Amino acid sequence: MAHTTGLVVRFSDLDPYNHVNHARFLSYFESARIELLEEMGLGMNEMLAMGFQIVLVDLAARFHAPARLGDRIEVTTVVAEVRRATSRWEQIARRGEELLVELSVTAAFTDLEGRPRRPPELFREKAARFSPAS
Repeated sequence: MAHTTGLVVRFSDLDPYNHVNHARFLSYFESARIELLEEMGLGMNEMLAMGFQIVLVDLAARFHAPARLGDRIEVTTVVAEVRRATSRWEQIARRGEELLVELSVTAAFTDLEGRPRRPPELFREKAARFSPAS
């Protein structure tokens, strides 16, 4: 099952061409991943209390169409894979049925000092609900 986050494009999100700036899309996607973690019960504070963090190590974006002021955008997020010390997240931004941006993110699990570690079993269990196979 995919997690969905809705948002509306604001003036401050725009570049000189009146399109959503590409860097702002990265913020949209990050907010959607954080919302998914919160829904899993593993928000930033909970993860820190458990002694781990998730840090981005790689991303690939494909921009298909621009978004503009006032557009209503939905970002869908799935946890595509959980590996030994990383996870891969797939995200799509759409305006209605129109595909705007696709993003693939790889994130590493680390302790609070930044050393790689295995994800907590609780993360694996909760992430399974948001996998493409669900």
